[in-house]
Amino acid sequence: MKQGSDWWVYMLRCADGSLYTGVTTDVLRRWNEHNDGPRGARYTRARRPVALVLCVEVPDRARAGRLEARLKALPRARKERLIRAVTAGASRPVANGAGNCLTADTSKQETLT
Repeated sequence: MKQGSDWWVYMLRCADGSLYTGVTTDVLRRWNEHNDGPRGARYTRARRPVALVLCVEVPDRARAGRLEARLKALPRARKERLIRAVTAGASRPVANGAGNCLTADTSKQETLT
């Protein structure tokens, strides 16, 4: 599979504590757009900085969209439990296809080795 062709569903925690869910092919690029660029979602532009708290790789855009819709429909308490469960079980930071990653708890860019 060519690099960058996989899709990711991600969840951000905004500065006000709210959660934002989206889809992308490049988690690092999209996180940077949400924090710094004019291409970040209108919702997150007013709630910066944002921290990446969850991302899940999915094989195609259609499945990414369905998962995004399911996550958005969850009550906040279920989203928080999901975030805790995923980040507690992760032995490595969450990675995008390019090998860059963001740690789930700090959103600091790191490079996988």
